Amino acid sequence: MVRAKSGSVVKAARRPEVRLPVLEAYAGGGLEPDGDYDGLEFREEDFVGQDGGGARFMDCALTGCALDETRLHRARVLDSVLTGIRGVGTDLAEATLRDVELVDARLGGVQLHGAVLERVLVRGGKIDYLNLREARLKDVVFEDCVLVEPDFAGARLERVAFVGCALKGADLSGVTLVDVDLRGAASVEIARGVDRLSGAVISTAQLMDLAPVLAGEMGIRVEG
Repeated sequence: MVRAKSGSVVKAARRPEVRLPVLEAYAGGGLEPDGDYDGLEFREEDFVGQDGGGARFMDCALTGCALDETRLHRARVLDSVLTGIRGVGTDLAEATLRDVELVDARLGGVQLHGAVLERVLVRGGKIDYLNLREARLKDVVFEDCVLVEPDFAGARLERVAFVGCALKGADLSGVTLVDVDLRGAASVEIARGVDRLSGAVISTAQLMDLAPVLAGEMGIRVEG
């Protein structure tokens, strides 16, 4: 069911290679539904409660922006770098993130259910209650970040790596894993769906840590 470290082969995730052009400072005015933002720098902008549903961000940098309750449903974020963004309840449901770096984010309850993430690096920061139900992740790396109770239920993860990342109380119910590398994770805690770990590779130490959960899932009683 679980491939351990010894003798395993896992395809590595491809990281994004974002090379931003010379950017133009965002002139303000707030987000607009289906807006088109190309080659812009958003710095310390307050987008709390605004509606940018369906918007397209291409070759953009967002730094220190507030995204509490910001609606970005079905938005497309392409070839962009998001640094130090913060927010609770940000709605990115069914969004597309491709060739994106998300650095030192502080987010809570962000909605990414049904989203598509391809060549995405999430580095540093902390994300509480990340909703990735039914999402598709391909070539995604979670690095040196903390994920508290992330929900991957029904999602498909292909070539996804957790490097120095603390995974706390993850829900893997109904998930499909292909070449998912957990060996570099700082900690792995699975609340539900441990039976779905087929397609993941873990270390021997992680196998020992997960043994009680695996035993419980298989109905094995351990005594003594």
